[in-house]
Amino acid sequence: MADWKGIVGKNFSPEAFDSYCHTLQWNAWRPSFMVLHNMGSPSLAQRPHGLTSQHMQNLVGFYRDEQKWKAGPHLFIDDSQIWVFTPLTVSGTHSPSWNKTALGIEMLGDYEREAFNTGRGLKVRKNTVAALATLCAILGIDSQTMRLHREDALTTHACPGKNVRKLEVIQDVQDLLIARHAGEHPIKPVA
Repeated sequence: MADWKGIVGKNFSPEAFDSYCHTLQWNAWRPSFMVLHNMGSPSLAQRPHGLTSQHMQNLVGFYRDEQKWKAGPHLFIDDSQIWVFTPLTVSGTHSPSWNKTALGIEMLGDYEREAFNTGRGLKVRKNTVAALATLCAILGIDSQTMRLHREDALTTHACPGKNVRKLEVIQDVQDLLIARHAGEHPIKPVA
C-alpha cells in the first residue's frame, strides 16, 4: 500500500519511552486525548513472553495488507515493554471516531477474561499508566480525557474488556503525574 505510514518498531522501558518522547517533534499532528484498547487475541496466556519484533512485523501485515488501513495503533504495551508502532507524531488507525484526534494504545491481553490488577495484567497496567503519564505530561493532555475504545459510538468492539476500569486507570495516571511532579520522575513538557 503506497500510503502506508510505516512503523517505528522499537520497544522501550517506561523510562526509556519517556526519554524517547522528548526527542519527538509534535508539529504536524498533535493528539487531543488517548484511547485504550486491549488486543483480546492474543491474550497474555497466548504470549507468555510478551511481544517481539516478529509480532510487530506480523501486525504490519495484518493492518496494511489484510485490513487495508493506512496505519495502525500507536503503541502496543505488554508486561515488560512499550512498543511504538505507528509514529506518535502522525495520526493512526485504531478507533473509527477518533483516529484523527487521539493516540491509540493497545495492551496485550484479553481483559474481558484476564485480570488487570494482578499478575502479568498488573504489569501491563503499570507500563500503560507510565506511558499515559508521559504522554499527558509532554503533550499537556488532561488524563480525564482518556477514553476506552468501547466508548466510541461507531465501534463494534467491547474493548478493552470489563476488567479495565477507566476511572482507576485515570487515577493511577494522576497519582504517577503527582509523584513525577514531586521530583520522583521528572518530565519536562514539550512546547
